[in-house]
Amino acid sequence: MSDGFLMEVCVDSVESAINAERGGAGRLELCSSLLEGGITPSIGLLRVVKQFVHIPVYAMIRPRGGDFLYSDREVEVMKVDIELMKSHGADGLVLGTLTEDGRIDTELCVELLSVCRPLPVTFHRAFDMVCDPVVALETLISLGFERVLTSGCDISALEGLPLIKRMVEQAKGRIAVMPGGGISERNLQRILEGSGAQEFHCSARCNRDSNMKFRNPHVSMGASLSAPEYGLKVADVAKVRALNAIAKNTL
Repeated sequence: MSDGFLMEVCVDSVESAINAERGGAGRLELCSSLLEGGITPSIGLLRVVKQFVHIPVYAMIRPRGGDFLYSDREVEVMKVDIELMKSHGADGLVLGTLTEDGRIDTELCVELLSVCRPLPVTFHRAFDMVCDPVVALETLISLGFERVLTSGCDISALEGLPLIKRMVEQAKGRIAVMPGGGISERNLQRILEGSGAQEFHCSARCNRDSNMKFRNPHVSMGASLSAPEYGLKVADVAKVRALNAIAKNTL
């Protein structure tokens, strides 16, 4: 916590988790595959991260990329993953479910929240896909979510700033509204001052070159030949520190 602001950093590796804590993060959102927006991390990742960091670790519960409309079998996977994350040391959980018409799936959220408790739960950026954010926010409050992560239903938190501000005003402290999406050193102060939020969410990543000496340019494990195996995206200590300093000096 920095003068009232808490910085949550989303990470998908042990290296990023350690760097985020070193840079001053107050909480981690742990997931796998940030390129897909984050999916449920492995138990191995959670356990090792918990060995190396001392700040709270919230685990993402998202069985796949794509939309937030889940089948019955995917829901069963989510419930099992919640139990596993709880039993292996998660300090909180992050999830989100919608109906086909773009509303909060209240029935499913009640089911999942009952499995999550007593841990705190964040409703993630599935919120940015709802048809009516005003109604959706009241729904999340009534369900008992501790916070909602949002870019203000826009491409980034900066573009969505007017809605984020209205959400903070609407919430009146009943739920934490946490801006996230495209937050950087260039826009954080404007987002914090313009929204009235007390928490923010970022990845603060940089590109790190692989240590591989032999490189085969003809093969890629990804969908293209851009050789993603020879570059890594990790949370950067300097970026996290810079964002933390901005938050500390804001307001």
